[in-house]
Amino acid sequence: MGGAGVSEQAVTEPAPAVPGPGSGPEGAFPFRQFIVKMHGRCNLACTYCYLYEGPDSGWRDRPAAASAAVLERTATRIAEHAARHALRDLALVLHGGEPLLAGAGPLAAVAGRVRELVPPGCQVHATVQTNGTLLTEERLAVLAEAGVRVGISLDGGTAAHNRRRVDHAGRPSWPAAARGARLAAERFPQAYAGVLTVVDPTLDPVETYESLLGLRPPALDLLLPHGNWSAPPPGRTGVRYGDWLCAVFDRWWAAGRREVRVRLFEECVALLLGLPAATEALGLAPFDAVVVETDGSIEQVDSLKSAYPGAARTGLDVFRHTFDEALRHPGVAARQAGAASLADQCRACPLLRVCGGGHYAHRYRAGHGFRNPSVYCADLQRFIRHVSSRLAAAANGATAGDSSATGPSATGPAAADAVSGGGASIRPVGNGSARAGTVSAPGGVS
Repeated sequence: MGGAGVSEQAVTEPAPAVPGPGSGPEGAFPFRQFIVKMHGRCNLACTYCYLYEGPDSGWRDRPAAASAAVLERTATRIAEHAARHALRDLALVLHGGEPLLAGAGPLAAVAGRVRELVPPGCQVHATVQTNGTLLTEERLAVLAEAGVRVGISLDGGTAAHNRRRVDHAGRPSWPAAARGARLAAERFPQAYAGVLTVVDPTLDPVETYESLLGLRPPALDLLLPHGNWSAPPPGRTGVRYGDWLCAVFDRWWAAGRREVRVRLFEECVALLLGLPAATEALGLAPFDAVVVETDGSIEQVDSLKSAYPGAARTGLDVFRHTFDEALRHPGVAARQAGAASLADQCRACPLLRVCGGGHYAHRYRAGHGFRNPSVYCADLQRFIRHVSSRLAAAANGATAGDSSATGPSATGPAAADAVSGGGASIRPVGNGSARAGTVSAPGGVS
């Protein structure tokens, strides 16, 4: 429901597999992503930050850093949940604020402790999501040695792109962040998870994308700014955001090789092919992420805080409650209900299985809750139909033996392999199509 798999609070890879039938209470799907707030403050003051500049100021009442007791109890609860649901893998996201304010050693220690406690056979994919300014060779070495991968948040690959990412004195963060990103790429590529970027439609899309390629990220996450019907995103006119994504997609698709893994693009292609996908922005798979705050509170993901004060709150904490109890929370249940929780307009839409209603936080309207189409509905339709048309052209070109029409070719996005490699027949999504993502292939995918 625009809320499956990998949370967009971090770049994580590999992502845990999309779950099968729910094993949680009353058939709920267990959590597979555990976002642990290591530090509740940030050394930057980005002008658009929804967490510190948005409607929810709950962070002011919490400890700056998670205590040893909170971290130990959190590790125990994660292991308990993994054992209860026989999880084969899980994602541990060390988050903030700026998590490196807690120090690289404590981050490594938490990852190590969770790995110690989870059942044998459960693999822990640990990631820290940072603004990059505090990365040094020593800190990266500590994290790499501990098997903690590093995701970096940037708005582009130049100083001009990152003009809104400043410190509390108004000084640019770019010089330090660029040093950190390049250090990760050059000296610790095995620990470099990738870059997370918030779309700014005032920037040239292709220039922005190509500048990010210069930082050599193995993966790139493109996120729409958090906004909703009551607090619209900046500059939302027509399908400005959709056009921006389409321009970057075309540049990525036409490269002839996979320059970087762009999660939004690859997941959209997969969904159009009828394959499972794991992203918070698209699809109908149940959401499976949970947050532990610095005081031990169990919350829903931070993006909900862009809607109204207390939107992410559950009233639970790791000292008195299990994660199974969090699965029973009405907010979590709504995000695991698939199409049943969507607006009538969404359920009747031919793009339903691909769009999934869009990001949950983007549906909010004061007085009406979250049962609305996304504030980016038109942009998502523009983007998904555009990707569908490119996919159909690639399939038709492959069938006709025209290798120049296959986009990223058989070595590109995983879903492109299915297009060019098995005689797949794909109908582009349009106003008259019966259903999005219709694929007829020898394997029977439909």
